[in-house]
This record gives sequence, C-alpha cells and structure tokens, in this order.
Amino acid sequence: MRTNQHHRRIAATLTALTLATAGLTALAPPAALAADGPVPGDTVAKLPISSYSAMVVDSVHERVYITDDRRNQYANQVHVYNFQGQKVGSLPTASAPSGMALSADGGTLHVSQSSGILAFDTVTQERTGFTYTAYDVPCPRDVAFAGGKEWHTETPYLTTECDNRQTWLYGSAGDRSTSTGWNATGRLRLTSGPEVPDRVVMAQARNTGETNPFLTTLDASGDTLVRGPERRFADAEGRGALDMKDVAQSPDGRRIAVADAAYGTRLLDAADLSDAPAGYQPLPEGAVASAVAFSGDGAHVARGAAAAGSTADLLVQPADPAAGTAPLEFAFEGALDGDRVAPRGLGWSKDGSRLFAVTANTTGTEYWLHVIQPPAAQYDSRFTGTLSTTPGQPVVGEPVGIRGRLELDGPAPAEPVRVSAVRHDANGDRKLAPVEVDADGTFTVLDVPSLVGDATYTVSFTGDITHRPAEDTTLAVTVDKAPTTIALTAPAEANKSAGLTITGTLTGRGRALPAGITLSVVRTDRKGTGTLTSAAVAADGTFTINDLPRATGQVTYEVGYAGDALHSGTTASATVRVRL
Repeated sequence: MRTNQHHRRIAATLTALTLATAGLTALAPPAALAADGPVPGDTVAKLPISSYSAMVVDSVHERVYITDDRRNQYANQVHVYNFQGQKVGSLPTASAPSGMALSADGGTLHVSQSSGILAFDTVTQERTGFTYTAYDVPCPRDVAFAGGKEWHTETPYLTTECDNRQTWLYGSAGDRSTSTGWNATGRLRLTSGPEVPDRVVMAQARNTGETNPFLTTLDASGDTLVRGPERRFADAEGRGALDMKDVAQSPDGRRIAVADAAYGTRLLDAADLSDAPAGYQPLPEGAVASAVAFSGDGAHVARGAAAAGSTADLLVQPADPAAGTAPLEFAFEGALDGDRVAPRGLGWSKDGSRLFAVTANTTGTEYWLHVIQPPAAQYDSRFTGTLSTTPGQPVVGEPVGIRGRLELDGPAPAEPVRVSAVRHDANGDRKLAPVEVDADGTFTVLDVPSLVGDATYTVSFTGDITHRPAEDTTLAVTVDKAPTTIALTAPAEANKSAGLTITGTLTGRGRALPAGITLSVVRTDRKGTGTLTSAAVAADGTFTINDLPRATGQVTYEVGYAGDALHSGTTASATVRVRL
C-alpha cells in the first residue's frame, strides 16, 4: 500500500505533476484549479488478483470487498480491505467468486460462485447461508439484493463461451433458487443498492447474438419481479447501440447513469429511461467509458474511463449536470497505479468522503485499489467590481487586456485558479485563452480584436470540485481603427527653378498596412491650393514627393492617408520657403 498527496495542474498547460513516484496525476478542470484544503489524497494498494469482477463498499463497517473473475481457475476467496486501503482479511469460497451484493441493512454480503450463492455476516465475516443454484457451471453470475431478496443470473452451459449464451434470471426461496422466467442472450448485468431498495436494473452486455442490447428496470417489491420501462438505444440504421460497461442509480432513485463504451456517460430518467433533461459533458477525447458511480450522499458522480497516456481516466464532479462545475480529472498512467479504470471499478462511501477505484493495466492482468479522498466542501465564488480595459481604448489588431477581480470563499488557493473569456462581435463568438488569477484575485485576459465596432467580453469561472461557479461578468466596448502616422522630411528652403524633394514614412499600429497605398498631396502657395500627383508608398512605408514650385514664398505641402478597413486616416504637412 502507498499513500500519495495530490497536486493539481491546469489541463491546458500539459505539464503534469506526477504524484511522488506514482503515475496517478490529478488534473484540475480546464477552467480552474481547485483551492487548497483539503487536497485530495490517493492511497494505492496492489490487488492480488489477475482479473477483476466486482467491488462492494460497506460504509457501515468500513470494508471494501473485491472479487477475482478467473474462469475455470481457483481464486477461492473474496478480498477484504478497510477504508485506508489495507487488506484486513478474506472470505473463503469453494470456487471462483464473481458477483456480490450487500443487503439493504448492510448486514449480509451475498457472493456468487459456480455452485451457488454464499451469504456472509459483515460483522463476524462468517458464512451464514448458502443458496443452491439450478446449475453448477463456470460462467460468472451477477448478484443483486432488492425487495428483501437475493437475485442472481445463470448461464447454464459447461463452456467458457459465457458472453454469447442464453442467461436466465433467478430469485431465491430459502436455500433454493427459483426461476423468474426472464432471460436473454449474453451476460445480464444486475445493479441494486440500499438507497433504492426495491429496484433492480438489468442491462444486457454487448454480444454477437444481440446487435441492439437493452436496459430495463425490475420492481422487486412483490412476490414476483415486475418489469418496468425498457430501452434499446440503436436508431433505425442500427447506429448508437448500447455497449454497457457499468450502471449506477442515484440515491434518490430519480436517475440512472450508464457507462456506455460506444457513447460515454448516459444520464437517464429512471421513470421511463428517457434521456435526462441535462446530460454530462463528453469524456475527454480518446477516453472510453468503463465505470460510473454516485456518491452515497447524492452530491457527486464519478465517471471512469479507459484512456491512453495523460488523458483523464477518472472525472469527479457534482451529480447534477446543471451545476455547471468543471470536473476534477485524474489520469492513471504508471506501472505502479494502472492505466485505466476497470469496468464496474468505482464505488463511494456513504458520506461521499472516499471514492474507491479499481484500475487495471492495459492487458488486464494486474489490478490496483485506489482510495481517493476528494475535497468535500464547496465554497462560493464571485466577480467583484467591474471589468475594465487596458489600454483604455481598444483598437483593432492590437493587444488589449480585460481586467477584473475574482473572489473565492474558503481556504486560500494552493495554486492560482483560472478564468476564461469569450469575445462576441459581428463575427460571432471567439473563446480566449484561460488566464491565471493572481493571489489578490486580480486577472487580465488578453485579446487582439480583429473587427472594428461593438464587442462584448464575457468572463467566466466555471468552478471546480471545491468552488461553485461564479456568475459571469461582462464588459461592452467599442473597438476603434488602429491609428496611423505620417512623418515628413522637407528642406527649409528651395529654389523655384531647381525644384524640391520631400521624403516621408507612413506607419500604422495594429495589423500590417495593406500593399499599394497611395497618399494624397496638396500644395498651397500664394496663388492658391492645388492637388499634386499622389505619392506611392513602398513596402517599408517610405515615399518620396518631387515638385517644381509654381510660386515663390511660403509653400505648404499637406500629405494625407485616407485610411482602410482597419486603420484610421491621418495627415501631415511641411512648409518650404521658395526663392527664385
């Protein structure tokens, strides 16, 4: 067992802080780093198993039960860990255990094995019962406890091709199993929990015999199971079929979450299995959903995935998607921690103070138990004062800073948080790069406006697992054209017969001046005012004006640039004394 103290980092910086010698990296949400106090801790224990089947968390007695799933081999025990990640015992079985379920009162752990269903007292760890199954077969069984009864699946074939054979659902009466009559092709995954004591969720795993697997609920409150709503997810063309890896029920029973390897994390209304009004944001690109679990207090949800490298394998966030809080992300990427979250590999303590995650290496031959303590408290955040710009007047093509202040309640942040911003103008919305907030709460979001006219900046802090989101703050500005300047060099005196030469340079701020510019030239003398031949501007901004004055005395030359779409116009003048 090993204990790590997490450090966080901004995902966008791509500079992961490795935890001690481990490969687990805690990634802050892209928008912001969470505050200090408490920093999430991660205790890691290497599991003595070569495959994985199920995990059950007993919050009453602070025990975590884990089973191996070595088909046709002899695992012959359930591994028992405490909430600190230490192995404290094992429950003996006659053959390899697979499924587990805890009774509603937490007093009995039901464990399936090839020859039957075992019952263990969770206080004494002694075996208290045995249910004879219809068949003694090597195929793993799922187990659920609902309606005061134990339920289990049965694949009645002496074969290792368990995933594509017919599976039946059984209940128990005394020490004997009784068929419910429900059956389907492939493995049937059962989900139950004490928070929803009379419901079993049954999901069909993807298999070669069923191209459109189902998800359904079963009411176990009576003597027989009554099926509730059923849903299949493929469209008329067969796209979008369910590839279920895990199912979880919210403690209030209103929502069902599905880790769907073909889709991500589905959030459903338990009443009819329709999509919930608001769903979770997509998993990171390249991550494939593998597990999902609601915290026992209903406040948070954990979403597990299989992802390569530094891509997040675990996201922890508020259970309500409408909260808008960015998730706290974890990446498992080391030989000492595993590379991904195993299917059905997540479980919470009742109070939400600990998250248990089973991770696996890429080949699925080694497993680890992580005991993660995410920060539980959430504090308010807010933008104070009004936004301002620096410099005061934004111009197109030049950097402008949008300045403001973010105030965070709770402990002082261990590292700077970040805010993001969006500029809205006639061309639509443009996301700006997130920026760090200074220790005093001030920040400056940088932008280079690309369009002249009205623009609105909206600055956001989406929150994190420690802070609730702040209400957005906005600033309306008018973006002006970039100014230009003409500098002239002219002689103080000139002879009328010899003529004169004036040189100059046109410069502009912001974007580069367009090619092919010509400048107007106006001459004023004692005979009046007239327009001369325009002056061509070279690529480096220089130009030359040659003239034969028509009169002696003071002659003034005014040179002008009319401006363009991004630059304002400008003029400059020079006066020359002309002699005979």
